Amino acid sequence: MKYYLIAGEASGDLHGANLIKAIQKHDAQAQFRVWGGDKMEAAGAHLVKHYRDLAFMGIAEVIGNLRTILKNMAFCKKDIINYKPNAIILIDYPGFNLRMAKFAHNKGFRVFFYISPTVWAWKQSRVYTIKKYVDKMFVILPFEKEFYARFNVEVDYAGHPLMDELADEKTIGKNQFYNKNKLDPRPIVAVLPGSRIQEIRKLLPTMLKLIDDFTDYQFVIAGMSTLPSSIYPEDKSIKIIFDQTHELLRHADAALVTSGTATLETALLNTPQVVAYKTSPLTYAVGKLLVHIRFFSLVNLIMGKEIVTELLQKDFSKEKLSAELHKILLSKPDRQKMLAAYAKLRDKLGSPGVSDRIAGLIQKSLNQTN
Repeated sequence: MKYYLIAGEASGDLHGANLIKAIQKHDAQAQFRVWGGDKMEAAGAHLVKHYRDLAFMGIAEVIGNLRTILKNMAFCKKDIINYKPNAIILIDYPGFNLRMAKFAHNKGFRVFFYISPTVWAWKQSRVYTIKKYVDKMFVILPFEKEFYARFNVEVDYAGHPLMDELADEKTIGKNQFYNKNKLDPRPIVAVLPGSRIQEIRKLLPTMLKLIDDFTDYQFVIAGMSTLPSSIYPEDKSIKIIFDQTHELLRHADAALVTSGTATLETALLNTPQVVAYKTSPLTYAVGKLLVHIRFFSLVNLIMGKEIVTELLQKDFSKEKLSAELHKILLSKPDRQKMLAAYAKLRDKLGSPGVSDRIAGLIQKSLNQTN
């Protein structure tokens, strides 16, 4: 069969590549045409557009690139018509992909959506678009199934793809990791300041103020080589390790983490954490009006209660950060309580093999319509 996949960012490229490999187990002759990245191409797909050319974040950037976005949409529609796929698999990237879902459905194509938009947090009206134009939705958070059921939309939950990613990773021992990165013998506090320049500028300076309060530990920044090096401290005494976030977390005693998927990764790697986030007062005020969620971190959202402390906006201070870090490093009861909750979280997210299970569900659905 012929499959057309659309992913608009790095995480979608990774999950799409794993899904392609899983589909190939069911359908050895499968052909794939994709919008994605290097990982999907390496998995055997024909890459039409790279996600580098699709990532426009923020209102100003979207408006400034509107002509490019509209041209991409028009090209995508034409390309789908010419390719005539048996299935279209849309991976996250809702602003673009929900429009493609409507187009593809109206043209009679089978439409699958993998990784739901965060309709439970905001833009709830998108549920009706999904209900009308998507044949099968595959969600990755356990509470999403319940959420969709309120709208009489049946979705499939097969687990979280991070379970596959972490299970497949090659790991190294603590001594090897320390030697490889020229670390001193002290235990590590991992610092994950985010993946966007604005986040790092707002959060990292305060996180690093804690260094003098915890001299028995070394603070190590999880850096990203895709960002300008100037965004990170030039002080040679502050250690930065690039593109080894998971390995860093595996060997850290605790972590300071910017809210996002990184909070879930940190929990699944069993590292106690303090979650932080700060944005402009205006953005936060508007967000509070539009976003209807009790918690910011995925760990707390999935568990439905506070497992990890969230220090947001005014609460994000050196004093509060230091107090919370002290708890998870030096208070055995606090540390054990968090690790016990992490174990329950892993149970909720299911076992590895997520991509294989979703590939099987796609095959079953396609076979039922043939």
